[in-house]
Amino acid sequence: MYTITNLNDTTYEQFIEITGGIFEHSPWIAEQAERLKPFSSLYQLHQAMVKIVENSSLEQKLALIKAHPNLGDRAAMTSNSVQEQQGAGLQNLTPEEYNQFISMNQQYMEKFGFPFILAVRGKNKEQIYEVMKERIHHSIEIEFKTALSEIYKIALLRLGEKITDITVM
Repeated sequence: MYTITNLNDTTYEQFIEITGGIFEHSPWIAEQAERLKPFSSLYQLHQAMVKIVENSSLEQKLALIKAHPNLGDRAAMTSNSVQEQQGAGLQNLTPEEYNQFISMNQQYMEKFGFPFILAVRGKNKEQIYEVMKERIHHSIEIEFKTALSEIYKIALLRLGEKITDITVM
């Protein structure tokens, strides 16, 4: 665990090593955030990273969304994603549940062109599947915004695992 002060005192390389995986396969966000040091809190760092994404191009946002794995899929994932999905029971699906998730992921991907994103921490596989069934009926505009919102939640949770939120005075 790092304090925000420790993080502010890091070199560029150290900062990227610590925060580069906060946004799935998208170290460009950490690279831009590093230039904004010092941060007064974990929250300020998170808000700066969110602003970087919000100010990025539509193509960059879509690439960020597409960098995430399908929930319940058994494809190769980052250690963060594996841990998050295991915590929700998605790595222990029965064959029937696995087929349901794969089917729903395919429907979602066909409709929206990007994977279903949900901050799964604190949720179980049944709750996740219900959210998938509900969100499949959204418009692409709403779902794009929802996917980004969920990515921001995931990023905040990941930051909270690495950095204690001791505010700098």
